[in-house]
Amino acid sequence: MISRLHVITQDLKHYSHIDQVKMACKNGAEWIQLRVKDTHYDEWIKIAKESIKICRQSDTKLIVNDSVQIAMEIDADGVHLGRDDMPIHSARMLLGENKIIGGTGNTFEDIVHIYEAGADYAGIGPFQFTPTKKDLKNLLGAQTYRDFVNFSKEKGIDIPIIAIGGIKAMDVRPLFRMGIYGVAVSSAIFSAPFPDSALYEFQKNVKESIENLPYATQDS
Repeated sequence: MISRLHVITQDLKHYSHIDQVKMACKNGAEWIQLRVKDTHYDEWIKIAKESIKICRQSDTKLIVNDSVQIAMEIDADGVHLGRDDMPIHSARMLLGENKIIGGTGNTFEDIVHIYEAGADYAGIGPFQFTPTKKDLKNLLGAQTYRDFVNFSKEKGIDIPIIAIGGIKAMDVRPLFRMGIYGVAVSSAIFSAPFPDSALYEFQKNVKESIENLPYATQDS
């Protein structure tokens, strides 16, 4: 099952990726995406191996950002692919049906492509400004997400949409109410003065939002 809250690590000076993975697992994160950028392969695989070890001890899913090769080497739970990464259908052939594959998009056409390519979820954004992205596409905002959800229903496209990019804890309830499946968060947790408390606030808001959804959509 795709988690409603995706915790994403990032390159930070004050916390290493391992620090972030440990912090998230310690606080009950169900799902971590390891997003290592601009790092030599040897260092990346070292971080990935340690991360999967920590996640296995906590029963936390680990998704590797960008690299199918890294995901395969550490037997990660899945991979998240951007537009310039390996095509989703190729990744599926390599990873098999039991691994999770997510795709990145910014438009409704992207959602259709990600769905038709056989991904398990679509990470769509950015919602609003985020410092983790160097090249920001059009900021989507609430109304665009609402349109995406409605268009998907009209076209029979049944794929979990994960909102990403500048998500704050106060955004969780409105996004869930409009039909967004889940949220992905990085800076709002790991750049917060108290990351543990920030993560707890997201977990609390997600849990309460799910409880207030119509029964038929709670586990969809």
